[in-house]
Amino acid sequence: MRELAGTPTPTTHHVLISEVGPRDGLQSVQATMPTADKLRWIDALAAAGLREIEVGSFVPARLLPQMADAADVVRHALTHPGITVMALAPNLRGAEAAIAAGAHKVTLPVSVSPAHSLANVRKTPEAMLDEVRAVVALRDARAPAVQVEVGLSTAFGCTLQGPVPEDDVIRMAVACAQAGVNEVGLSDTTGMANPAQVRRLFTRLRAELAAQAGAAHMHNTRGLGLANCLAAYEAGVRTFDASLGGLGGCPYAPGASGNVVTEDLVFMFEAMGIPTGVDLNLLMAARLPLQAGLPGEPLYGMTPAAGLPQGWVLSAPGAAHHAG
Repeated sequence: MRELAGTPTPTTHHVLISEVGPRDGLQSVQATMPTADKLRWIDALAAAGLREIEVGSFVPARLLPQMADAADVVRHALTHPGITVMALAPNLRGAEAAIAAGAHKVTLPVSVSPAHSLANVRKTPEAMLDEVRAVVALRDARAPAVQVEVGLSTAFGCTLQGPVPEDDVIRMAVACAQAGVNEVGLSDTTGMANPAQVRRLFTRLRAELAAQAGAAHMHNTRGLGLANCLAAYEAGVRTFDASLGGLGGCPYAPGASGNVVTEDLVFMFEAMGIPTGVDLNLLMAARLPLQAGLPGEPLYGMTPAAGLPQGWVLSAPGAAHHAG
């Protein structure tokens, strides 16, 4: 589980669900969500019990106008006690802005695939490693309490390059860890992963990095998102990225759609008796401000459509079961 020095973290929960919709979800849609609606959405996510929220991306507004208000959104999210406020930064300049805004955690996207790296951040993977080192140096000098993590994009395959060798993934993960980041996670950016591959690669990652092995970021492009999360859990992963309503996908990976639906992921874990600390009823209610801010945008999720099973109860410290 990710922990942030100086920020309350739900250490009693067996898994940590990191909500990435306000960043990963919103940057992947054409419409720009009004700031006021974003803030109401984040309020609803916090009320549901989510304790880590990726609230924005510090990129030039001309490239992603959806993220032009990132600093304001970070400052608002900071008013919620106990929330780890995370922001994405593709480079040193973005990291400077994220730290200045007060983000607790900065996440850097580093692609294993050179083709995706050039399309996504206009840098080779090796150049991004230099950027990671610069961000770590900045953090150490200005804000040592801020966590820096890397999400290794295209770790399970690339729609531009094709297969991505697992040895390349592990080599890049080790290099990022040696650069001084707190954690390195693996991202199925293109929705190409399968459970056997996920279990194998996360097992290798954890063997190499130990406590620096980070989150699983899965997509549901081919319907395997939950299965891949379960495989990652069985390999020892305890932090999972997900997006409310399945919003989002990588705009620079053709054909890649559909983050794992937060509501379905929470239901799966809670139904298994694995606590998440998230209230499913309040989580599904958080779809309302999202829909208000993005009218007409399709939202996904089997659990919201079906509802909770009859007799569903939530028992302390968060394990779910059926009454009777």
